[in-house]
Amino acid sequence: MLRRLHPEQPESFAFTAANQQWAEAQITKYPEGRQASAVIPLLWRAQEQEGWLSRPAIESIADMLGMAYIRVLEVASFYFMFQLQPVGSVAHIQVCGTTSCMICGAEDLIAVCKEKIAAKPHELSADGKLSWEEVECLGSCTNAPMAQIGKDYYEDLTAESFGKILDDLVAGKVPTPGPQNGRYAAEPLKGLSSLSEYEAGKPKYNASVELATELGDTVKRIDGTEVPILTPWLGKDGKAEASGSAPQPPKKPEPGKTAAQQSGTKKSTHTEPASPEGAAAKSDSPEVQETQPNTLTAARDGKADDLKLLKGVGPKLEETLNELGFYHYDQIAAWTPEHVTWVDARLKFKGRIERDGWIEQAAKLAAGEETEFAKRAKSEGTYED
Repeated sequence: MLRRLHPEQPESFAFTAANQQWAEAQITKYPEGRQASAVIPLLWRAQEQEGWLSRPAIESIADMLGMAYIRVLEVASFYFMFQLQPVGSVAHIQVCGTTSCMICGAEDLIAVCKEKIAAKPHELSADGKLSWEEVECLGSCTNAPMAQIGKDYYEDLTAESFGKILDDLVAGKVPTPGPQNGRYAAEPLKGLSSLSEYEAGKPKYNASVELATELGDTVKRIDGTEVPILTPWLGKDGKAEASGSAPQPPKKPEPGKTAAQQSGTKKSTHTEPASPEGAAAKSDSPEVQETQPNTLTAARDGKADDLKLLKGVGPKLEETLNELGFYHYDQIAAWTPEHVTWVDARLKFKGRIERDGWIEQAAKLAAGEETEFAKRAKSEGTYED
């Protein structure tokens, strides 16, 4: 299939400030002179931000990486996961049309796309909100027919249920992903024939759907503020390496200069030390030193807060936190970066504190407010670990 750039192109492209920091952090994964290795992650991030890859986006990334424009265009046009034409402002629908889905009704789903979106794939709907295409196997054959919308799978579809999903998307709703026929995951249609003892007490949705529902980001464009930018390969927060300001238009590479000489790209000066003694001298900046937070020998008045109402804390982690001397939300809400480093070193799941936002959640709960996760956990009795 011949893939060309769309005839209508925007005048410019720029990552959001947070996505620029993310991109710069990704480049530091690779040795000096090998920045081109980051081309696919950066192209994908640009598409997640804009919905598709424009010529200015491709050229901007080429400038960041010190690559010739044609080299980046070759990558973008080779992989079908990259969209080279505008997609729906709300969602791009990818209907699986391979054997299992075709046998189970994929043609009916494609007919719905033609009726509700556009007669041909890759065309925008009249309101510009949706677009569609038929794709090869997406690996969810047990739940055929299915479609990928945004980041998630919508499975066990019928023409009716699929049409309702499209209507909901146009109306600004975010339909719950996963099986649409009442199935929990990929168990037999007639019900479980084994492992039935695990039915009791299971969460409302399977793990993938649970997370998608919690985040509510099925069709959300990524601006880079969703999660902390971490660079564990450097041993410190990627934000410390980034410019800290809004992205500037990258300069075009000058003939004869290497990627390291391009002023539009942030480079890491970090190198692996030859010996432990040289680690401190060669690191750009020391890691945050740990400081023990204020702990308690027991809960105040014998009444500990339910720490399982913090997203990411289950019975085991709650027990560990209690053993460390943390029983109340206000204790966790008062943690500083130095405290987090101390606690992190004593947990089995490092990074979870910042990733799941324990401090922010704890501050709300300590103030008598209720987080969305806590509200759902109370009503459904679901906790994480």
